[in-house]
Amino acid sequence: MPDAKTRAHREVVVTELLLIASAVIWGCNFTVNKYGTQVLDPLVYTTIRMVSGTIAMMAFVMARGQGKTTTSEKFQLVKLGLIGHGAYQLFFIYGLSRTRAGTASLVIASSPAFMAIIMRIFHNERLAPRALIGVVMSILGIAVVMAGSAHEAHGVSSVVGDLLILAAVVCWGFYSMWLKLLTHIDGPELAAWTLVGGTIPIVLIAAPTVMQANFHAIVPLTWAALAYSGLLSLGVAYLFWYRGVRVIGPTRTAMFTNLQPIVAVLVSWPLLGEQPTLWQGAGALAVMAGLWLTRQISTAEPAHGE
Repeated sequence: MPDAKTRAHREVVVTELLLIASAVIWGCNFTVNKYGTQVLDPLVYTTIRMVSGTIAMMAFVMARGQGKTTTSEKFQLVKLGLIGHGAYQLFFIYGLSRTRAGTASLVIASSPAFMAIIMRIFHNERLAPRALIGVVMSILGIAVVMAGSAHEAHGVSSVVGDLLILAAVVCWGFYSMWLKLLTHIDGPELAAWTLVGGTIPIVLIAAPTVMQANFHAIVPLTWAALAYSGLLSLGVAYLFWYRGVRVIGPTRTAMFTNLQPIVAVLVSWPLLGEQPTLWQGAGALAVMAGLWLTRQISTAEPAHGE
């Protein structure tokens, strides 16, 4: 039988492969969601994916047996889910329906910079000069990306979409800040109960629209997109992510998110015809450089489940 060192090394290797898989799942999810919002009302689409993802995550948690999370902690997680999954997903899905999938992924990638700004304002956390440069570069990159959106055929709509995605990033920043008070909670339970908190208001808001939707007209490809974005993106990828946090730590795990915008741009090009632009390329370089510089101050930030 392999010794402890060999088993530990094998676990790390498997974990890193699963983290690559989660980055690919989330990167592809931008294109999947973009397609879904073109054939279904964005509110109907996000309601179905949120409900399916929440049910899958809760089923997994219940199958594992009784956790150590108290009733008070569950209630806190549900409340946090209102902004971290509820408001976030509404801004995200409506923003994505108006802009390019690749552009949306780049705006999302800037979240560590906005997290740093929020922590500086509300917790008076000091930013190292290197991190401050990273924040400025990320914001500059977003400005370049939005300038490129303004030059597209649907310029006004695309810019509005970018701003909605940016609002989602801000929601995630506040969610991450408050969630740091509950990082002792088991990852799957944390994900499950915050998803519950985000899904409830979305279902209530979307109920009239969902009741009027013509589900009989939905083709198999659309159902496949819903299954992918609900079960894989909000379920499986989350489990891979929290395994990474447990096995190799939040710092190394966070670095795998750098793959998401790369995957998103490469996938949206052939499948959606979103040919990368010079504006997008310049903005991507600035955002990714800023992301690399600011990651050192956001290593406890939970993953995005787009």
